[in-house]
Formats: sequence, C-alpha cells, structure tokens
Amino acid sequence: MRKKYYNMVEDMKKIRVFCRIRPVSRTEVAQDQDEAIVVKKIDDFSVTVETSRGQREFQFDKVFSAAASQEDLFHDTHLIQSALDGYNVCIFAYGQTGSGKTFTMVGDKEQKNLGIMPRSFNAIFDFIQENSSKFDFKVSAYMLELYNDRLQDLFVSPAGEAHAQAQSHGQARRVEIKRNKKGVVFAQGAETKEASSTQELYALFQQACANRHISATMNLESSRSHLIVGIMVESRNLTNGSVSTGKLSLVDLAGSERAAKTGAKDHQLKSLQEANSINKSLSALGDVISALSAELPHVPYRNSKLTQYATRVKAITNNAQRNVDSKEIAQLKEVIMKLRSGQTVEEDDD
Repeated sequence: MRKKYYNMVEDMKKIRVFCRIRPVSRTEVAQDQDEAIVVKKIDDFSVTVETSRGQREFQFDKVFSAAASQEDLFHDTHLIQSALDGYNVCIFAYGQTGSGKTFTMVGDKEQKNLGIMPRSFNAIFDFIQENSSKFDFKVSAYMLELYNDRLQDLFVSPAGEAHAQAQSHGQARRVEIKRNKKGVVFAQGAETKEASSTQELYALFQQACANRHISATMNLESSRSHLIVGIMVESRNLTNGSVSTGKLSLVDLAGSERAAKTGAKDHQLKSLQEANSINKSLSALGDVISALSAELPHVPYRNSKLTQYATRVKAITNNAQRNVDSKEIAQLKEVIMKLRSGQTVEEDDD
C-alpha cells in the first residue's frame, strides 16, 4: 500500500520544476549587493526577477532560497523510492554557466556538501541494506556525456579509446541510441558496470567525471557537455520471485548561454560548434518539456540525442507503469544466464 500510494502521488505531480537561488559570489559581494541580487524569493512557489524590462514574477513547484542546504534540496527531489519500486525516474539540472548546476547535482570537491548524485547512491544502498532479507538486489550503471552531439562512454577514457582504435586500426566504438522491442530507449555500445556498494558506485562516478570534457569559461569548473548517469536497480522478491527493474537517470546539463558571454576563445569553442551544439540540444529539451506539459499529441523527441532519452518519459508522465517480470520470465532469464556462462541446466518435466 505504501508503494502504491507513494508512487500515485509522485505520478500525479507529473513534471516538476524547482528553482534554486544560489548565494552571491565573492565578486558579486564586492559589488553593490543591491545590484548583484536580481532574483528574490517571494514564497515557496514564486520568485521575482529584475530584468531590463522591469520586474517579472515566475512560479515553480518549489523555490529554494540561497540559504537552502544540499540536504533540503535532496529531500524534496527524493524520487529514489520510485526507482527502487520499479519506475523510471529522471532528475536534471538546467541553468546558465555558473548558476550552480554541478554543485547541486555533484557537490563540492571536498565532498563536504554532497549533491543529488552521491546522495542518491547512498540512499539506494541504504534501502538495499534495510530490505536485504526480503529482496535480492542488483545495481548497475552506465555513464555518458553528450559532447558536440556525440555520445561518449565515460567508462572509457578518450586516450584509452584512441589507443584501442590505433591497435585495431578500426573505428572507435560508437555509442548509439536504440529502442528495444518493449519501446525502452537504451545506449547501444555503452559499457554497463555493476556495483555492490555505495563506495563502488561512487568510484565509477569519479572515473566518469575524470573523463568528462571541461573548458575554462566564465566558470573554471564549467562543463561543456551533458553528463548522463543511468542507475538500474533490479530487485527480486524472495517470497514470490517477482522481479522489478527501475531506472534512475541523473543529468548534469551543460551551461546555457550565448557564446559571446561564455568567455571561451574561438579555438576552445571550435568555431562556436561546441556552444551551438549545447544550446541546440537545450532548446530541443525545452520543446519536449513544453509539449509534455501541454499534453500535445506530438512530442519532438527526435530533434536531439539528448531528448531521445526522454521518449520513455512520456509513458511515465501520463501513465506510469512498473517494469515487472513474472516469476516465470525471471526463471527463464536465469536459465539463459546459466547457459551463456557454460553451466548445465536440467530440464523440468513440468
């Protein structure tokens, strides 16, 4: 009953948009503080923004002030339970370079203020430990970046990929977006790795982050690519044998701003290709969210590789369904795995 009603409530909320106001930087503090602060929280759902055309007001599902902690934000975006119950969940951070997206999603270098991603890793394995007597769990992950409209497997470093290509004298392994017979979108060619603890999953995450494209722009730590982290959690009920598979997608988007404002040089932007690719994909994402929110009959998923991942979202948004296999299907999968590993499988007379 808890699972049923928890996920019913989450599904009713459909797409939720939160606004987080970051604190002013040291540079901004040195300036006139009244001029530096242009966004003000009115209440838990509204903000005002000072623009060249005067003050404007915007509404959100929730507004976090500059004083809000990482824990506060994680508590209200806490959809981990739905993923563990067999649903597909996606959380992403959108905003201009320097607005605090990576801090919100990843946290700081010192790991004193963990972001949504590492907190999610902790929550997943805390839940697994608490329910180990009732369920058998398997956690796996893939981590990708979308850079200049090309997907890169972050479990494979660019240097390692180049070396492998030179050794084989062939094409580098390509990651392509495909759809299986069930209509589920997946990244073909991307390596998926299992993790049995928070530490193992976080180590995989650090490996992925080390291979991500970074460039010196307005923000020295600004990423110039979209980071896509997919966590799959398969749980098998030890009582009835039913299997459910949930997926948690966590995305740290690249900064959105005009190329002229980034401060990046022409050679870094590669004749503006990099910035244009970022803004094109973010624009496509905005179109998809707008279409979903308005419940339009056509949703332009195919306009960008970034939004092709969202084809699964429509089903979740309008009519969420758990990814549950029957006991029989689970047994067949187990038999197939044994056969693949060379084990002998006895036939059942029944």
